[in-house]
Amino acid sequence: MTITDADAFKAMLAHHRTLEDQVTQRVVALRESVAKNGPHEAAQSELVAYLAKEVLPHAIAEEHSIYEAARSLPDLASTVEVMIAEHRELATSVEALATSQSPADVTNHAASIERLFSTHVAKENDLLLPALQSNDTVSLSDLLVQMHLLTDAAQHESSTAGDVSTPDTDTTLVGLLMEASNLLAEAGHSDRACRLAAQTWATIRIPRPDLAERVTAALHRLVRPVSNEPIAFSTPKKTGESTASMLDVRKLAPAHRHDSIFAAYDALVPGDGFVLINDHNPKPLRYQFEAEHAGKYTWDYLEQGPHVWRVRIGRPVTPHA
Repeated sequence: MTITDADAFKAMLAHHRTLEDQVTQRVVALRESVAKNGPHEAAQSELVAYLAKEVLPHAIAEEHSIYEAARSLPDLASTVEVMIAEHRELATSVEALATSQSPADVTNHAASIERLFSTHVAKENDLLLPALQSNDTVSLSDLLVQMHLLTDAAQHESSTAGDVSTPDTDTTLVGLLMEASNLLAEAGHSDRACRLAAQTWATIRIPRPDLAERVTAALHRLVRPVSNEPIAFSTPKKTGESTASMLDVRKLAPAHRHDSIFAAYDALVPGDGFVLINDHNPKPLRYQFEAEHAGKYTWDYLEQGPHVWRVRIGRPVTPHA
């Protein structure tokens, strides 16, 4: 059965209401848990899980459907860029919430996420969707179908990961390993802490991508005190290599950057490489490469900030020690 653009418009508004209501309910539950001075971890995990499974995949789907359509309309291009930036801010806030431990930090991040998401949804409802509906060249019904397909694709990878709001052995072990990493860093062994976190990530990233995202966020925090380059190895000469392609991840949500980078590496044939363009020093990524592909990759800084980092990542013809 086909639907009209008017039906699609109503469906999009209804879905936005559902997302906003579900986020608010979980933020309230978390706030109440903290106010009672009781355990808040379950409510925190419930909020993080909903944001990771529902809100962030929806945001990515929007960028490749309604945002693409809106960008081509008069006077909406700058609005779309602002809203994409808000998606990035939202993803960063979710990562911060997932790794926060103190009740004050947890409630502050949750409140910030609730405010940001509420104002963001209002912009979509009041600015983008009405403009798209009134434009004869845009089919909201087609865009709705695209969004469903893109959202399903984004959710598919974590669909078998289970309910992260329910305590399980994996969650407990990862929590203990991250606590150990924090203690190592506090004792002045930041490099060892980062290596432990990266090994944890490499172990769980396929079976538990939800937990792997949390470890990646923790690794970004742990790597800050590391002053020296984390991995020391000789880079072989690149004779005969083809021209490296570019992978610019600056516009991707932080939660999706590392997956895109490793997918690009997996697609390389021996002797090829690509240039990663990022908005921060990708030291956490380098620890992850060393944990999963030790001796099977090359890493060369081409530009080192302060605003843009470019790193050539390659797959050598002969793995090196």
